[in-house]
This record gives sequence, C-alpha cells and structure tokens, in this order.
Amino acid sequence: MIWWRRTPLETTIDGLYGTIVAQARLPIFYTDYGVPDTLEGRFEMLVLHQALAARRIARETATSQLGPVLFDRFCRDLDHNLREMGVGDLTVPKRMRAFGEAYFGRARAYDQALSVRDHEACAQALARNVYGAAIASAGARRLARYMEEAARQLDAVQPSAFAAGLLRFPDPMAIPSAIAA
Repeated sequence: MIWWRRTPLETTIDGLYGTIVAQARLPIFYTDYGVPDTLEGRFEMLVLHQALAARRIARETATSQLGPVLFDRFCRDLDHNLREMGVGDLTVPKRMRAFGEAYFGRARAYDQALSVRDHEACAQALARNVYGAAIASAGARRLARYMEEAARQLDAVQPSAFAAGLLRFPDPMAIPSAIAA
C-alpha cells in the first residue's frame, strides 16, 4: 500500500484556497449584492477573491512563492469543474485558456483600481466583469466597497498567517448597501 503524505505547502494552499472558495460562495453576494447566481457569477466571485489573495501574497518576499502554487490550485479546480460538467477533453484546454485570460485581465483591473484607491474605477470594473453592465449599479458600488475593505484588511495580515494557510475576508454583511450622505 502506498501512503500519500501531504506536504506543509499543500496543506497551506488547501487552507488558503478553501477560504477563497467558501467566501466566494457566500449567499449574500447573490441575494443582497445582486451578483448573478449563475456559473458566470460564481466564477466572477471566485476570481475576485483569488485575485485579492494573490495580490496581497505577492507583496511579501516571504510568501511570494505561494502565489503561483495558489494559482495552480485555482486552475486545477476550474479544470476539475469543467470535466465534472461534462466538457470534453478537447474543449477543456480552450476553456482554461479563456479562464486564464479572464482572470489576469480582471486581476490587473482590480489591482490598478485598488492601488490608486479609485472607488469609481473599482465599481466600473466590477460592473463590467461581474454584472455585465456599462454603468455601476448599487450592487457594483457595494461590491467595490467590499473589495476595498478586503484589500485593506488583507494588507494588515502578517505574512506568517498566509504561510500557515490562514486567510480572512471581511463579513460582506458589514458593508452597508448605501453610503449615508
């Protein structure tokens, strides 16, 4: 009998990715934020949380090696899901290439908006990518506030927490649906 021993890195990546997936699946995003409860909407929420985590992890020399491994885990999950949905072996690589292009384009747009603290750019990027709209709705603006708060909280996390597989996102219920005037 062959025994499989998990490496500490695999345990770390599973912890990080598990948190990303769990957060992306929270019902509040689909009920209160108005994210479409479709395969595309769920993909967008997964991309948003993966991009936020990768953005923060890449900033630290101590954790930068986690980024590519975490991205690989994300890709393996997408590949697995495609195959479970019955997508054929010849089509999977094309779909994965499209997913990769979508991920990197969105991650770049989100990072640029977050880096300059441009709420309107965040809301517009989310409107376009998550909601498929040209104009930012109340849901897109709320999701932008959530994304900005998540980036702020992740920036405060010590690298040792990521190395231990610990990742925490803000409670989306705590983000107000409208900013009081």
